[in-house]
Amino acid sequence: MDRSVEIICIGNELLIGKTLNTNAQWIAKRITTLGLNVSRITIVSDYVDEISNMTKEALQRKPIFIITTGGLGPTFDDKTLEGIAKAFNCPLQVHKEALKMIEKKYQQFVAEGLVKEKVELTSPRIKMATLPKGARPLTNPIGTVPGVLLKQNKVTIIALPGVPPEMEAIFDNSVVPLLKEVSGNVTFYETSLSVNGIMETDIAPLIDKTMHDNPHVYIKSHPYGGEGVPHLELHFSTTAQNSNIARKHVSRALLQITELLQAKGGKVKPIKPK
Repeated sequence: MDRSVEIICIGNELLIGKTLNTNAQWIAKRITTLGLNVSRITIVSDYVDEISNMTKEALQRKPIFIITTGGLGPTFDDKTLEGIAKAFNCPLQVHKEALKMIEKKYQQFVAEGLVKEKVELTSPRIKMATLPKGARPLTNPIGTVPGVLLKQNKVTIIALPGVPPEMEAIFDNSVVPLLKEVSGNVTFYETSLSVNGIMETDIAPLIDKTMHDNPHVYIKSHPYGGEGVPHLELHFSTTAQNSNIARKHVSRALLQITELLQAKGGKVKPIKPK
């Protein structure tokens, strides 16, 4: 079964460097720890054609999920759903359930004293409830704009808001259960080693040999500068049917490469997880 997921991040603020794309990092980490594979992360501008074209490209690659962030709000440049509708060649329409979600949330804000004016379903608020035909809303526990889920054949596209706390809340409440249905009991496991006194060019063949002998484990080297003394982090990761198997795979690779590195004069120590 294909376990690939694509992430599309939408917003001019990301492309001009005003906003750091922490959403992509957070989503990628969550997806990976659930045992699925992030195959591509893309950033596009707030233009309908750009969003539509990138969505079409992703659909052609047939990942099991496409997850977008950003562009669901009430302002003129929130174009994500318009772009997705164009990619799916379907109209936008006001979704009654989504509209009720938004109205209820504003009523809650009024009751809590966060909003003082009378709740009215203004055009910007109705815009947030205007979804591609066939889509359904995902509850936003924190903010007003709902997430959106739409399926085409075997691909599920999930649109999330760009505000990190709202995106994370919808993801954990509504998206994680969907991902777990696909990943089953697959477990992701990772750990790292700190390596000193040996150049990356000398470590490369040792990584190749260890990965060849341990095909379930992926090893990535991350060099760091430091006063002429070679210093690297080796990151080990794997997925398996349970945590015991995952740990055994990584432990075997760790033992092998540690012996190889020490034979070359390298100094090795584990890195405590953050």
